[in-house]
Amino acid sequence: MTVNLEVSEGIGTIRLDRPPMNALNIAVQDRLRELAAQAARRDDVRAVILYGGEKVFAAGADIKEMQAMDHAAMVVRSRELQESFTAVARIPKPVVAAVTGYALGGGCELALCADFRIAADDAKLGQPEILLGLIPGAGGTQRLSRLIGPSKAKDLIFTGRMVKADEALELGLVDRVVPAAEVYEQARAWAAKLAQGPALALRAAKESIDAGLETDIETGLAIERNWFAGLFATEDRERGMRSFVEEGPGKAKFL
Repeated sequence: MTVNLEVSEGIGTIRLDRPPMNALNIAVQDRLRELAAQAARRDDVRAVILYGGEKVFAAGADIKEMQAMDHAAMVVRSRELQESFTAVARIPKPVVAAVTGYALGGGCELALCADFRIAADDAKLGQPEILLGLIPGAGGTQRLSRLIGPSKAKDLIFTGRMVKADEALELGLVDRVVPAAEVYEQARAWAAKLAQGPALALRAAKESIDAGLETDIETGLAIERNWFAGLFATEDRERGMRSFVEEGPGKAKFL
């Protein structure tokens, strides 16, 4: 398979497996959407890692496949492309991207779908679509500008330049830079910690933040308020508060 879902100890790793560069062709896109939906609904998956292997995250779309497509074909396919990436972005659980090697074009856009990004110290990221006479089409113009701000996003998208890990960290494109050999281990540690947390509260936090960013603050506050009140009906809230009162902060077990 071009993409696999491996589940262990509450962590689901969505692993790209299309050597040598994990080019994101149609088969990969469709498989990503399928596995994102699977990770979202499986109770044994409490946190997710996006990973391309030790050498490369994903070096972009399959250009040869795209070159053969005309306007009519891409009108149809572009929606399916975005829906595949949106399925990843909407996994209602913590998602971390473990970025090694290149994360370019669609690879960078896939990393943008995560909640947190850990990059290797030799990683390179970018949106080079302009060099093909195109723009990012899998959410890059939207997610990148929301993450790092419009002017910085325009610099990367207008020029198509690649940035090294240290600049990506400075821009806010990645959240942590670690030695290349430690990327997956660090991502797994991040995911493992959150996999032990209250699943519904984590979902509420993620959806409140993501949905709130798409609207005005009053609507965002209403979203937050509804989730906040709703969590008072959960066992995790009862367990967390009881543990706080009886044992002190930070000792509640939610599994």
